[in-house]
Amino acid sequence: MGRFLRQRRVRVDYDARAATTADAMPPTISTTELFLLAMTIIFAAPYLVWRLARTEYWAPLVVVQIIAGIVLGPGLLGRAFPAFYARVFDPVVVQALNGIAAWAVMLFVWIAGIELDLKAAWRERRDVATTAALALGTPLAFGCAAALLIVGRPGWAGPAAAPWQFVLGVGMSCAVTALPILILFMEKLEILRQPIGQRILRYASLDDVAIWGVLALILLDWERVGRQATFLLAFALAAWALRRLMRRLPERDRWFVGVIWLALCGFGADWSGLHFMVGAFLAGAVLDAEWFGQEAMDRLRQHVLLVLMPVFFLSTGLKTAWTLGGTSVLLVAALLLGASVAGKLAGVGIAGRLLGWRAGESLLVGWLLQTKALIMIVFSNILLDKRIISAGSFTALLLMAVASTMLTVPMVAPRLRRRTDADADADARARAASPPSVPASARSAAASSAARTDAPR
Repeated sequence: MGRFLRQRRVRVDYDARAATTADAMPPTISTTELFLLAMTIIFAAPYLVWRLARTEYWAPLVVVQIIAGIVLGPGLLGRAFPAFYARVFDPVVVQALNGIAAWAVMLFVWIAGIELDLKAAWRERRDVATTAALALGTPLAFGCAAALLIVGRPGWAGPAAAPWQFVLGVGMSCAVTALPILILFMEKLEILRQPIGQRILRYASLDDVAIWGVLALILLDWERVGRQATFLLAFALAAWALRRLMRRLPERDRWFVGVIWLALCGFGADWSGLHFMVGAFLAGAVLDAEWFGQEAMDRLRQHVLLVLMPVFFLSTGLKTAWTLGGTSVLLVAALLLGASVAGKLAGVGIAGRLLGWRAGESLLVGWLLQTKALIMIVFSNILLDKRIISAGSFTALLLMAVASTMLTVPMVAPRLRRRTDADADADARARAASPPSVPASARSAAASSAARTDAPR
């Protein structure tokens, strides 16, 4: 009780100090100017850190932007400079930023749904099903075990969570693979269009479907199950009609219809009690990527990441909290990171043994598939919005997502170089072992000479 009163007194003193200082500031700046100032900070701060510190190898710009969102949140910037934070990120500005963030993440998740290639996964179903099941199920089990250690402790589970929802939600957060960020990393490593890259995409695509299915199960509201059943039935009928329509439309019109479809599905899912992000994923999953063109889809994803997603990262940072104590949050984040990485590597390692992969391939695939970043942040945002996890749990999950993503490139790049060198050495040995071939021009000249020699004189 004494500890609670001390925390409450500190919180009241902090709010009073921030409010008093902010009220004392002359109202010489409009809400529009505050909004633009906030946007300038959101875009400039992470870019300058990324460019000047040259963090690209271990922390790509998207990771720096996520970290910047945490730093600009109430737990760090708000605690260090309460007056400035209260003035710039006032409720009206935050409400506007949250609106942009919601649309940004809907577009991002919609693109992730469109990029699922379930047809390719079906063609290689034995390899894909075995690897995807183990790559998802093993870290899910490890994550659930970690969640069981904290579910009974005060402050970690959300007020609306049943214990099984919290355990399954945290466990699935440990199992998530961030498909869009995985694509960016494989582009950077120059393996996206190679056979190994396409295999990894198939594994991640199947896991994406399972992830959103589990999320729908967690969010199933038995008091609103009628609404949710109505939405899913209406969605299935509308998706059938939409697919018939899209085949008849020119590509330019497909983009407009697709965006309208996205907004409608987001509204329907949120109305039914699921979540607008679940609706966004479903809206993309029923559309075929070839209807839009690969280059155009790549450009849209890059533009969303450049122009809109930094606002979502800040909106995410505003939800972080350190009320359970920085040490506790860091320890739980480390526990979840260990469960996530160990589970993913173990699951993919088992799959590699069962399927007879070449030496070292399971580690390469496992480290790429453990990339968390945006999809896990989206997933945990939904859990926080639905009060299944607390702000402290959300902060720990956010730190785990950042750390797992920062590990990816430094762990994969050396293994990829060794793989490339081994392939080059194998090709060189194969060429050396084969008999030298005679060029076609030399064979032609020899044949002509022989013909002249054999000709009658």
